[in-house]
Amino acid sequence: MRVRLEDVARRAGVSPKTVSRVLNDEANVTDATRQRVTAAMEAMDYRPLSSARSLAGNRSFLVAMLYDNNDNPASTYLAEIQDGVLEACDTHRYNMMVRPLRMRGDDFVRRLDAVISDHHPDGIVLTPPITDYAPLLKRLRERHVPFASVSPMSRVDNIGVAMDEQLAARTMVEHLLSLGHRRIAHVSGIADHGASRWRLAGYREAMAGAGLVEDPKLVVQGAFTFASGVAAARQLFALKKRPTAVFAANDDMASGVMWAANERGLKVPQDVSVCGFDDIPLASQLWPALTTIRQPSREMGKVAALQLLEVLRGRGGGQLVQMPFSLEIRDSTARPS
Repeated sequence: MRVRLEDVARRAGVSPKTVSRVLNDEANVTDATRQRVTAAMEAMDYRPLSSARSLAGNRSFLVAMLYDNNDNPASTYLAEIQDGVLEACDTHRYNMMVRPLRMRGDDFVRRLDAVISDHHPDGIVLTPPITDYAPLLKRLRERHVPFASVSPMSRVDNIGVAMDEQLAARTMVEHLLSLGHRRIAHVSGIADHGASRWRLAGYREAMAGAGLVEDPKLVVQGAFTFASGVAAARQLFALKKRPTAVFAANDDMASGVMWAANERGLKVPQDVSVCGFDDIPLASQLWPALTTIRQPSREMGKVAALQLLEVLRGRGGGQLVQMPFSLEIRDSTARPS
């Protein structure tokens, strides 16, 4: 027979209403009582009906993660963010849904409204670049849907998670400078992404700090994809005076740069040093292994979701948490020959 809520209450020595409060993650339950009820549920293998739980709490217990995959649908970065959000939701017995919501098109707000009306998420986690898309933010506020942001450009009145990407990019270029490189190229990301702007600014800041005048030919537009890294590198390697080092704004493009170097007969790092940003699993699997900035993407997804859940569970207003980065020096960078 199916274990009922009343059975759990009897075993834990509490009222059915208290069990319901624990299931709904309400704040007005002592830690000792919560632990006793949780232990009873686990011992009895109690599985509450999602529909009953939602009805009792007047909530869906659903968190939606929205993303724009128009530019790079196979992004490892997005997959890691998703894993982190899922871990946070599982911890607090929330369901999770993932939906692409492409920014292009006049019906964007209508599609957003459809997601909210059809699925009734309690809250939403936003990922770049829709994190900064003004019509989306305006509509969520109009409909009073709580949201948390991953790497928002605005650090005011936002909850979620961020990282100092400009400082991280500057740190990477300073590493190249310390090796003796002076002709350093940058493959930038999509122009309207906050990450692209921060990483380009960090590159420029480091170059200016070394007293170097920027050569416009050494800054090439990419799109955060392997193919755009290949195309950008072909352009750079065709220059009469090619760069001795290339800093790509993410690891996908950096791997494309390494592919193009091999195509041209250039050895990494003997002929050209290559480095990236993010530290996706591929970075350590390449040969030579890629020097990169480690952005803790999975942890960032988890932290953003936890800040949202703080709001949904009535535990506070949430905050914008600053995450650390690290420079991962591997075999793809060396002194210029």
